[in-house]
Amino acid sequence: MSPVSGLPSIPVSATTRYCGVLGFPVRHSASPAFQNAGIAALGLDWLYLAFEVPPEDLAGALSGARALRFIGLNLTVPHKLLALEWVDLLDESARAWGAVNTIAFEGRRADGTWLPVGQWPPEPILEIRSRGFNTDADAIAHALEEDLGFHPAGARVLQLGAGGAGRVAALRLAADGVRELWLVNRNRDKAAAVAGDIRRRYPEVRVHLDYPDATVDLVLNATSLGLRASDPVPLDESRFALGRASAVYDMIYRPARTPLLERAEAAGCRTANGIGMLLHQGARALEIWSGQPAPVETMRRALVRHLRQA
Repeated sequence: MSPVSGLPSIPVSATTRYCGVLGFPVRHSASPAFQNAGIAALGLDWLYLAFEVPPEDLAGALSGARALRFIGLNLTVPHKLLALEWVDLLDESARAWGAVNTIAFEGRRADGTWLPVGQWPPEPILEIRSRGFNTDADAIAHALEEDLGFHPAGARVLQLGAGGAGRVAALRLAADGVRELWLVNRNRDKAAAVAGDIRRRYPEVRVHLDYPDATVDLVLNATSLGLRASDPVPLDESRFALGRASAVYDMIYRPARTPLLERAEAAGCRTANGIGMLLHQGARALEIWSGQPAPVETMRRALVRHLRQA
């Protein structure tokens, strides 16, 4: 019997299949707690683990997971853009949003079709490939509506960060009809590249590479600043006062109240952290792997319980 945090002991045997999350760092991840709860609720003989993988080792880690017949993988910072080069093919979701946060391994059947390893019958898999998906885009849209009642159509948004998750968020906000979007990123060239993509694909959206000089409906933090207690606030408050925002969403979920959210609450903003986004992107990944509806409320309870105990 193998203990998994927050769950009864899960039996592990020679038939147990594995999935997990790759990141650097990854020790803060709450994905194992709620994914294993979902796996148990579905009655699957799987175990979900976390692996700390430096970016230079990502290709080797993906190759190893494929060779070991893993069910699939989630990817977190800094792998979501890097993985575009290392998967065998991209699902439409990954092509549309330009980042990979979920990988499903698939086996080739005798008739030439491919089936996810998580749905494979108990027989050897002779040929296997990796398919990259993006479940972040739908997850951020769902979380913003669920947690803040935010609807992007016609809205004005200040987004901090334009990396893997930030790129996806900006493109999804544009696709959903924001009127105006301000992108602020430490690397201005990266923000400019995202802005260029938006202008080509969604020319009706006005995109700026600076802070707004008026009010906004939402400030969205897509940077990793806030994970550590020593991190500075990702917003230059001399350029934009939080009191000019109606709502603030921080993709970080641990700690639950980052310095940015604390200052936003003090300024009277509605606030939410990244728990909802984490939950919904993970639930969709489990559906891709298993071919079954995810037990979202079971996963939510396990996630909240784990974060309270951490």
